[in-house]
Amino acid sequence: MNLVRSYQNWRRYRETVSELNRLSQRELADLGIARTDIPAVARRTVI
Repeated sequence: MNLVRSYQNWRRYRETVSELNRLSQRELADLGIARTDIPAVARRTVI
């Protein structure tokens, strides 16, 4: 079960990073996210 949860968390992380990377600088700024913050924001989605 732990392996399945880890895989699901990894997938959610990768999807979040991918979606955020598709946004423009302007869209990210509107959300208050710097491009360098994307990994940290994505990590918070899997907690």
